[in-house]
Amino acid sequence: MKHTKINNPWLIFPQPNPQAKLRLFCFPYAGGGAGIFRQWYKELNPKMEVCAVQLPGRENRLSEPPFNRLQPLINTLSQEILPTLNQPFAFFGHSMGGLICFELARYLRKLYGLTPVHLFVSGASAPHITDTKPPIHNLPPSDFIQELRRFNGTPTVVLENSELIELMSPTLRADFAVLETYVYPKAAPLSCGITAFGGLADTEVNQTELAAWQEHTTGNFSLKMLPGNHFFIHEHRRQLLDLLSQHITLYI
Repeated sequence: MKHTKINNPWLIFPQPNPQAKLRLFCFPYAGGGAGIFRQWYKELNPKMEVCAVQLPGRENRLSEPPFNRLQPLINTLSQEILPTLNQPFAFFGHSMGGLICFELARYLRKLYGLTPVHLFVSGASAPHITDTKPPIHNLPPSDFIQELRRFNGTPTVVLENSELIELMSPTLRADFAVLETYVYPKAAPLSCGITAFGGLADTEVNQTELAAWQEHTTGNFSLKMLPGNHFFIHEHRRQLLDLLSQHITLYI
């Protein structure tokens, strides 16, 4: 594997692995950062190198303004990630991250003829399905916090700390704006296989919305349902990473 020396705030390598046969890029959910994926390399196939994508407005990039529309984010991210696509690569994205990595894959195909060997989408409805829920990104502060509680993704300790929530609100609002202003542009299906993961108790994304990802690939498609709610990637991480490793062995 060619190893690219990286000093890029967008890309975090928790454990650089020059011997790896494949690089797995991981994209976070709304409000989440690269820290979600920090320990993943310990439980994944050792022939993989994990690269966690760090978007502006969180963790060590908290002071940077977050993107609030998808296309400008994809345009910038494609330039940042391009030098690291110098060997086989796969994408994993949870919730908002699923949409980001899907549109990034289409953009890289269009501009550079590059395609991941596989796309893993998790807790994300297929992009052509219109979200019928009212937008929350522009709600007044108290209503916005109430909606965050319903999602179960923001720790209670944050929601009950006015300084913390004030610090994180701009990024959370921007992330929801990315999702809520997205309009699906039609394009040919991807040639890489797609695997969709879902939580059996997820009230945000149902099995039908996950199964609809099949329309976006001419390759293999599979749907894997795990125990847990929308954030099953934390509660049932081991099971998820075992399934990821099994799929990846096809390419390494």
